[in-house]
Amino acid sequence: MNQTIRVAIYARVSTEEQAEHGYSIDAQLDTLRRYCDIYNWEIVGEYVDRGVSGKSIEGRYELQRLLRDAQDRKFDEVLVWKFNRMARKNIDLLHIVDLLEKNNVAFRSLSESFDTTTSMGKFALQMMGAVGELERNTIVDNVKMGHKQRARTGKHNGKVPIGYRSVKVDERGRETRIVVVEEEAALVRNIFEKYAAGHGLKAIANDLNHRGHKTKTGKPFSTCAIRDILDNPMFAGKIRYNRYENWAERRRKGKSSEIIFAEGHHPAIISEELWEKVQLLRQKKSVMPKKRFEGEYLLTGIIRCPECGAAMTASRTVNRVKDGTKIVRMYYSCSRFRSEGSSVCHANSIRKDEAEKAVTERIRQAVNQPHILKKVVRSINEHRSGRIKPLRDEQAVVQARIDKLEEKKRKYLGLYEMDEIDRDLFAERLNDLNRELNTELTRRSKLELELRDDQAEPVSYELVRSLVGRFDALIHRSPFQQRKTLMHLIVKKITLDERKRVGSVELAFNEETEKHFLSVAPSADNMVERAFPLSGKALSRLELRL
Repeated sequence: MNQTIRVAIYARVSTEEQAEHGYSIDAQLDTLRRYCDIYNWEIVGEYVDRGVSGKSIEGRYELQRLLRDAQDRKFDEVLVWKFNRMARKNIDLLHIVDLLEKNNVAFRSLSESFDTTTSMGKFALQMMGAVGELERNTIVDNVKMGHKQRARTGKHNGKVPIGYRSVKVDERGRETRIVVVEEEAALVRNIFEKYAAGHGLKAIANDLNHRGHKTKTGKPFSTCAIRDILDNPMFAGKIRYNRYENWAERRRKGKSSEIIFAEGHHPAIISEELWEKVQLLRQKKSVMPKKRFEGEYLLTGIIRCPECGAAMTASRTVNRVKDGTKIVRMYYSCSRFRSEGSSVCHANSIRKDEAEKAVTERIRQAVNQPHILKKVVRSINEHRSGRIKPLRDEQAVVQARIDKLEEKKRKYLGLYEMDEIDRDLFAERLNDLNRELNTELTRRSKLELELRDDQAEPVSYELVRSLVGRFDALIHRSPFQQRKTLMHLIVKKITLDERKRVGSVELAFNEETEKHFLSVAPSADNMVERAFPLSGKALSRLELRL
């Protein structure tokens, strides 16, 4: 008797695809279900990512859940409508399929008619993946070519900055015109004029925030926001394009050598004279020596401001005594205060040596005093248990919203079938409901992942003592750069109390950390050398609050 094949169905559609093919998810699912019925395969799970791009795994909670279930051997095969539903990049697709194969789970694409249980199927996957990526890259290149041509003719691409808004010229919205928003434009002029008068980035941001102004996205102004405005030639009536390539992956490292400059079709907000004056000042300040901070700051980024919760960064003060000697004091201070000014937060500084000593001492106490560590472990397990009910309650609320939206969709479908609403109104309302539904379904997937983590086995005292003990030894014997890297990987968050002293230290250990960082005994000579070959992201995490 043949054993029934257990199948997991995976479907995905991006926001753009959803707009063009309203029922593409439903069509994928219906096709895959019928295919399984033909071969009498048992569908043990359906995993659907709605409105999510396939260019990475981030934000694709259903795919993450599928991979975890594959580790638990909940199914024998993953079935998709097309292979590009699983991933857009060939390297990502092959990585996912490799993870499945390691757990004896096959991957099958219905449209391309191959499965990875055979050598030819694996070869077909690699070839089709390469062809698919070539097709995608060709489309991307064509789009980029169109954007570059628009820029050369003086037309803006993408979102418009503060001071402008885009209005539709035709009914379809394919042609737009950029107009000035005078209230915002006055703010832009004020920024340029203040900088030209000698004010610094932080002084300008602080002034704007004190007066209650916000950026285009509704956030307080920061030094970075002010800098970006001052460096944007669009305000002087020009178009600049192609400064960076592959921004989504390379960020500022992807500088382009073929920057496009052109006279824009949009109105200028500032004069050419003011633009040139500001650029001259920006150029001179860019070659000024940077402020140098002596010392090694171990906790930057993980120690948090007690007032606003932002990461604290390095700062210092220099005082002169009567004999002329300089005394340098080093601190950790709120990064939002340093970037956005006193209207957003305050310095909330803590001495560098005091903070670092308190953190390392807290870890040492946990290792040397078993009753403290046992209390911590007990608190962890209670906290994990206590998180389940609120998550369950939220899950029920989200499911109720999903049911209500599904009911509304059925109601509108009924009205449409009875000719009580016209086609355009039906399509518009259905799109709105689908967007709301996608949001709730994504939230439900995320909650399911969180609940799965919290329902893991209780943490044992022996495991925690072993991990913390080895971490304590490494943190005291490694060179600074390795100590800082290790600290950032192990310490999740350090919070200060109302007296600006170290309040709690949250440690986070996961499978990869334990394997690559803490697997060597503290007395081993090669401990430091093996400390940093980390690769990949772990699927589970152990968190401790000391």
